[in-house]
Amino acid sequence: MADKSFGRVESIPKDHRHQSYWDMFATWVGANANNGTWYVGGVIAACGFATASTTLIIVGVVTYILLALSGYMGYQTGLPAMALTRASFGLKGSFLPSLINVVQFIGWAAVNTFIAATSISYILHDVLGWPVYGKPGGLKGLILGIIVMSILHLLSISMGERSVQIIERVGIVLVFILVIWESIVVFQHVSLSEIISWRPPVNLKMSPGQAVDVLAAFNLAWVTATSDFTRFAKKKTSSTWAPFFGANLGLIWFAMIGVISTIATAITLNHFDANNSDPSTIASKLGLGVLAMLVIIITSTTANAVNLMSAGSALTNMTKRLSLTVSIVSVTVVAVFVTFIPIFYATFLDVFTAFLDGIGMFLGPEIAIFLVDFYLVAKQDYRIDHFASRTGKYWYTGGINWVAIGSWLIAVIAYALIKRVPVLADSVGATFISMLIAAVIYVFVSKMVYRHRV
Repeated sequence: MADKSFGRVESIPKDHRHQSYWDMFATWVGANANNGTWYVGGVIAACGFATASTTLIIVGVVTYILLALSGYMGYQTGLPAMALTRASFGLKGSFLPSLINVVQFIGWAAVNTFIAATSISYILHDVLGWPVYGKPGGLKGLILGIIVMSILHLLSISMGERSVQIIERVGIVLVFILVIWESIVVFQHVSLSEIISWRPPVNLKMSPGQAVDVLAAFNLAWVTATSDFTRFAKKKTSSTWAPFFGANLGLIWFAMIGVISTIATAITLNHFDANNSDPSTIASKLGLGVLAMLVIIITSTTANAVNLMSAGSALTNMTKRLSLTVSIVSVTVVAVFVTFIPIFYATFLDVFTAFLDGIGMFLGPEIAIFLVDFYLVAKQDYRIDHFASRTGKYWYTGGINWVAIGSWLIAVIAYALIKRVPVLADSVGATFISMLIAAVIYVFVSKMVYRHRV
């Protein structure tokens, strides 16, 4: 008899879940309260304080409503995110979102590792006199930093989901201490009125639409990871409101300190350079010392615990042969090599912004399809027993839902075209428009083609 199964998926029964509201809240505060968020804040500082802070809050609320919706999907089904994409993209079609997730979370792990490794190079400079990265001879400190961070990451994910819980509880305390400390130091150097009235140089100014796309890409990355963790939540509120408030708190607080400290540094030095927005450079210029660098390193580990868990989960969805543990170790090793890529480019900022642009283009439409399929097409009624069946409703045509693939592809092309239209790209950005296009096409065509699916 032919094999009718296709990659088993594990649904966590509700009576086997142990994550409380505060566990989940701490996980999502820790996911955003890190050096990557700080760096994003420094990048959008090129808008000026008023535009940067307003855009930060608006985009945070909008994108993390989507995070909460995704979190509820995990709670309702007990399934990880990439397994859930089997319902919308098909059992085989789910390889597309899984591949996007593997790539983007490996990329985020590499971004956080690179920034933390830069902090290690500053520590090595203070303790051993080694040149900092960016100066002649500074590369050896960065390489050693990458090796150290990679070892820490392997240790952090060694116990799976439980280790993330432990790491986040420790990390969240250190994060708040660093943010308060940095805030005090910043306002000792520069007043709030000076920060608010500061204007970026015209040739370096970022438009509101560019800031929207930067923040949307940054925030949406977490949406496809939410249910990997909320499927362990004991209560509905733990899977929805806890991620929403936790992620927004981490984002707004830490990105805001990135905005403020970058502007304060520009005022103090009478020179603005977005390439110097990383936490290590700013902490060094503000004179925060080795202790601040150590906290940056620890917060990188807390964020990457989530990144690597999610990348490993996505890889597991793509293959029947690798366990979750092996998948997580595999993506961690790959992330080590990816971390070296920025060394070969002029600036880390160039690599970072190109990476964010790719996330917005490919990930945004995928998320739109993922969410509207559950809430609007399937009416929140997924058949768990069909998620691994070649004869079930999610097999579609040869395992692929071509409606989802086609909607996604059209939206990706639309994103690229919108970027070429200044009136749109500079005002509202391309990300949310392309997501809306994907959602509308998918819902409309799905209801025509699959009228009897639910």
